[in-house]
Amino acid sequence: MAKSYTILLLEDEPLILMDMEFAAEDRGCEVLTATNCDTAQRHIQRHGAGIDLAILDVSLGEGLTCFPVAHELDRLKIPYILHSGDLDRHNERIRELDAELIAKPASADKVIAAAIAHSQGADAQAVHFVAE
Repeated sequence: MAKSYTILLLEDEPLILMDMEFAAEDRGCEVLTATNCDTAQRHIQRHGAGIDLAILDVSLGEGLTCFPVAHELDRLKIPYILHSGDLDRHNERIRELDAELIAKPASADKVIAAAIAHSQGADAQAVHFVAE
């Protein structure tokens, strides 16, 4: 039987979030959803090391980013990948995170599979951010 994962999804677009939530549930994952950093941080405080992996949208609207959540996940050594369609604006900052990146648009299934593979130590077949 495959391992069941608890996955944190941080995404400000409701349809993308719902699509990823369903894809994760289809793989037997317990899903914690957040549309902003405050909610994501509350999930991290509540579940801590019980979170196996996370997928973070970089740009969260109103000039906010996932960076506070990414730094907390780094501190707790919880693996995560970035899922972003806004690479140009965050070019240098994304590199600071040294995280796997899957560019939007990408199928929710592919993103969830990549995150699970990454949490298991594989390269997740994700695209490393490279400046063009």
